[in-house]
Amino acid sequence: MVHVRAHVPSRPTWRCAACGVAWPCSTAKLLLLAKYRENRDALMVHLAGLCEEAAGQLAELDHGNPPADLAERFTGWARAR
Repeated sequence: MVHVRAHVPSRPTWRCAACGVAWPCSTAKLLLLAKYRENRDALMVHLAGLCEEAAGQLAELDHGNPPADLAERFTGWARAR
């Protein structure tokens, strides 16, 4: 039996549990867009909350300094075009 890992964030590093890249990875983005296809505002609220959580956890890992591009990483890709 093959175990498939979900493309979810691994806290506190905020790397994808499945592929290891910075979360949200490409697959996670596609899954989130599909899940929230009818409500982009709800997606943005969800991502903003996760961004806030990530900022706190990543800051703890880096002497109080979250990554500068975190907001763009979490919400920049999801804005309506």
